[in-house]
Amino acid sequence: MALLITDECINCDVCEPECPNQAIYMGEEIYEIDPARCTECVGHFDEPQCVQVCPVSCIPIHPDHIESRETLWQKYQRLQKAGQPLSAAGDAPSPGAPPSAAT
Repeated sequence: MALLITDECINCDVCEPECPNQAIYMGEEIYEIDPARCTECVGHFDEPQCVQVCPVSCIPIHPDHIESRETLWQKYQRLQKAGQPLSAAGDAPSPGAPPSAAT
């Protein structure tokens, strides 16, 4: 199950840095979650971190992206194998992440 940020979002900026998969990005009006990168923090934490920090409780399960815990685990493993995922907005990973042996 990927998560969804609803239009109750107040753009408080607390969810984006909490996402270990870089699935949260600023959309045209509110923050959005890329369902291809959202694992609900499976593989990282016991509970979705964005849900934990959201002050207005606007991050429910996305009804169009229902996934089992096993599917989320497999997605987490694919993301880890691919290295630092790009942000949903298409930006390159930040310099220094993931750590590189070449300097």
